[in-house]
Amino acid sequence: MRLSSGCTAELTRSLGISLRKEWSKRIFAVEVDRGSDPLYFTLSPTSRTPWDEASALHQLLARGQTYSLFISAENRIQAAKAHSRLRDRLTSLPERCRVMDLMSFCPDQPGSLRRGFLIQDSRSGGDTGTLLTALASEARPADLCSYTCSGEAGGRAWPGGPGGQGGPGQGPGQGGPGQGGPGQDEEVLTHCISVAEKPEFHPSLLNLKNSVVFYTYGDAYSVLQECKDLIPEANEVLQEADHCSRTSRKGKFPVIGIEGLDATGKSTLTESLRESFKAVLLKSPPDCIGRYRKRFDTEPPLIRRAFYALGNYITASFIANKSATSPVIVDRYWHSTAAYAIATEVSGKAENLPPPHHELYQWPLDLLQPDLVLLLTLSPEERIRRIEGRGEQKTKEEMELEANCLFRQRVEETYKRMENPACVLVDASASKEEVFKNAHLLIKRYCNTLS
Repeated sequence: MRLSSGCTAELTRSLGISLRKEWSKRIFAVEVDRGSDPLYFTLSPTSRTPWDEASALHQLLARGQTYSLFISAENRIQAAKAHSRLRDRLTSLPERCRVMDLMSFCPDQPGSLRRGFLIQDSRSGGDTGTLLTALASEARPADLCSYTCSGEAGGRAWPGGPGGQGGPGQGPGQGGPGQGGPGQDEEVLTHCISVAEKPEFHPSLLNLKNSVVFYTYGDAYSVLQECKDLIPEANEVLQEADHCSRTSRKGKFPVIGIEGLDATGKSTLTESLRESFKAVLLKSPPDCIGRYRKRFDTEPPLIRRAFYALGNYITASFIANKSATSPVIVDRYWHSTAAYAIATEVSGKAENLPPPHHELYQWPLDLLQPDLVLLLTLSPEERIRRIEGRGEQKTKEEMELEANCLFRQRVEETYKRMENPACVLVDASASKEEVFKNAHLLIKRYCNTLS
């Protein structure tokens, strides 16, 4: 099939797959790789602008056969778990297939983001369309489309049916999965692709609040409550939360949070500060639910982040109790939970993060605040050297930090943009004695009761 004129195909409803009418009102963003900005496009029944065959979007869609697949379940828990299962199932596709993240959203409409996948088979005419149709049927309701190359529509790209061979004007029964077109009772719709401009903010920002970054106890609690029938450990976490005070107030002694990436010296510093100030050392999530971390780390972001958020509220009840009689040192708290969540969901460079002073950097109003938060900073080279010297098994996030310098930069920059309270930076590259001395001085300066 000649590629000189562009790409064509159709949108299909097949095997219970739901075709969303509002697709023409949405913007789509495909993340070709996590280190660059997404490619944006829109759908419409007719051409809007001249098609640029030199565009990165055309170059992407003109390679072999391309499909998109979205989960469209309304229940957020079911949708999150179905998306996670689908990601795992897509690893069974032939090695020649490339799987990319795809987003669909309505600009300036919070909560409108939907996540899916763009799947590209370098060889046209294979059985990938049939496999994806089966996966879409298994994950119903789901939206499955294909994108094939054609000389129609003046060089435009059209999304289309799972068979990958149908073009504009072809009706039911032509080119179904495995035979070149949809079945007799399936609906085929054609839409034109237009390259869209990059939005002001990364589309992930539309769904971050109370989806992966939680701002109330009730929002985090409700997520685990919704999935307790699917995840037995959620019941245990909820019971621990029920036993804790929901109106935790700090006592008369100061509370100091210690933040930083792994291997920056947090454990060493927190223990030294505990001894120096005769303080109580706490961590989030606390030991009472810490044994469930590995279980929740396997869950989709919505559930995983709700677990860590609720862990902060449980930790807050311990802080309130202990700070009545002694200073409290907290090894990671809300800043850590939010920083990793934001940096994971927003791809690309640090400039794609929420802008400074964005509401996502504000401390939750119903969560006990520390008097001071110290952020330990270290060069990437020194941090990796320390990790290798430990000889410990690396966490998934730690491996991501090491392999992806952009992710590390996003985490560090997110930490630095936190407000109310902001993080006070401490250079952790010096000797542990010097780091302790500097941290000790900062605590005495900010916390008058320890002077």
